[in-house]
Amino acid sequence: MTTTSAETVIRPARAEAAAHGATVRRKQRFQHGGWFIAPFLVLFALFVIWPLLRGLYLSFTDANISGDGASFIGLDNYTEALDDPLVWESLGHSAYFTLLVVPCITVLAFLLAMLAHHIERGKWLWRLCFFMPFLLPSTVAANLWQWLFNPGTGMINHVFGIETPWLTDKSYAMLAIVITTLWWTVGFSFLLYLAALQGIPAHLYEAAELDGANAWHRMAHITLPMLRNITGLVIALQILASLQVFDQAVVMMDFLPGPEGSTRTFVQYTLEEGFTSYRVGYASAVSIIFFLIIAAVALARMRLLRNREEGVR
Repeated sequence: MTTTSAETVIRPARAEAAAHGATVRRKQRFQHGGWFIAPFLVLFALFVIWPLLRGLYLSFTDANISGDGASFIGLDNYTEALDDPLVWESLGHSAYFTLLVVPCITVLAFLLAMLAHHIERGKWLWRLCFFMPFLLPSTVAANLWQWLFNPGTGMINHVFGIETPWLTDKSYAMLAIVITTLWWTVGFSFLLYLAALQGIPAHLYEAAELDGANAWHRMAHITLPMLRNITGLVIALQILASLQVFDQAVVMMDFLPGPEGSTRTFVQYTLEEGFTSYRVGYASAVSIIFFLIIAAVALARMRLLRNREEGVR
């Protein structure tokens, strides 16, 4: 079969016209879609990008809360922050809180999701009970557990027959905040695990059962591997959220840094410097350092996930 010279000329012309038409359609879709995302971009720039840039600028100044008389001082704020023992102490408290919360909430959310997924009667009620605390505002959850941990009027000590000074002893204060956080936020991770469990094909369990696999074998070789990605997501989200702990720690300690400063978190210290000591420039430098730490954790998580996906391929 031969091709004439006319067809040789027409085919590239058609291909070029088709490519041009596809480019025009993409531009039109972008132009139309741009109007839909424009409000988000405006709000994002106004409430995220601008405050970040403004904070970065203030971190190089000696600005106070009044905003008057700020002068450029270079890296002095960052040098002072790196030598400030309270910066490292508050960062250690946030890291300690994260190390306690993340493993516990991951395991607890998985167990609750397994229970809600396999229970037969009252399934909707169990799901509602597990998820309901997450709908409460942080101040409500913190005030509730502040009352429960109260040694005089609370129920914790009376129910268990103990006399633990939960909120007034530095050995127990952070533990009380951890317990409150587990009860309050486990519902979100529970919901992620429950959705992932419902997405596992039932025929995998049926085939494994026909091959003689017991419940533990099905758990180890089907459920856990299929939940690997969602587990990574839960851990990453909880690490980022736990490092930024603030609400429950401040409310439960009546806006104080806890006994002997044992519950002062990094975010709380930043606010103390900015709104109690009125050192806005220094507080901005501390917040930029914290932003870099959070960004490093997020990037490390993305890198690990990418390496694992490449290894699977």
